Amino acid sequence: MAGKRVLIIDDDPDLVEAVSMLLEAEGMEPLAAYGGIEGLEKARKESPDLIILDVMMEDKDGFAVAKEVANDQSLGDIPVIMLTAVAEHAMDTSYAPQAAIKSLEADEWFDKPVDPAALVERIKEFIG
Repeated sequence: MAGKRVLIIDDDPDLVEAVSMLLEAEGMEPLAAYGGIEGLEKARKESPDLIILDVMMEDKDGFAVAKEVANDQSLGDIPVIMLTAVAEHAMDTSYAPQAAIKSLEADEWFDKPVDPAALVERIKEFIG
């Protein structure tokens, strides 16, 4: 697990800091981005082992970011975990229509607030 790099893309600095501390405690290297555009740039530059991605961000939402990651040859194999306050209701909202959910290339969904142990366990399953 040492040396595994996880990119956290979320516009909430407190969440980024909390997840970063959780990852560091597990021997992983967190990388932070505070919006979708910055997150895509950092993903292309840093080639992380996994991406944790928020849905609702001002500049570029998580659905658009996940789609770009999936369609980018250099990033397409990176697992994406959506960490969001809308996961439970995503299928019921106009924010995330059925077609968007079906075409989304996320590997896992977690509701905020996230269970830290469950998140770490799933990350380890992806990048062990």
